[in-house]
Amino acid sequence: MLNSIEKVLLEHKLTLAVAESTTGGKLAVKITSRSGCSRYFLGGIIAYHNQVKMRQLGVAETLINEYGAVSSPVAEQMARGVRELFNADVAVSTTGVAGPGGGSEEKPVGLVYVAVASARRVIADRYVIGNQRESNNEQFTVKAFALLEAELLSLTSS
Repeated sequence: MLNSIEKVLLEHKLTLAVAESTTGGKLAVKITSRSGCSRYFLGGIIAYHNQVKMRQLGVAETLINEYGAVSSPVAEQMARGVRELFNADVAVSTTGVAGPGGGSEEKPVGLVYVAVASARRVIADRYVIGNQRESNNEQFTVKAFALLEAELLSLTSS
């Protein structure tokens, strides 16, 4: 999957930034483990605390109060905010409940929202994975890259 993402970014001279809450830097680690990633990867923000989401990424406190930090509107604004902050062509964000605690009936352990922002649009998806923190975060990362890959292919095929 990263091969495809990297190929599209390089072929189309696009840049990428990430905003991570629940994945805590896993996206950035996987990207930066690839030689030559500096040609497209600008950087990222680990916005674990709501204050960081608000101050650095421009997430409105009203969004957090109304929908919660783990929500589609917050994921979307995180992606929008990091894209603007880094002046990137495309950005991806994650926010979720990795577990094993912290879940609720409405927002269970294993819930993640992933968003991708580009000049064309912002999209978000909701996934519920499982109840094991480590495997959840690994799967959250996979879901983020899958959504990013799909959006990049959509952007570059039109």
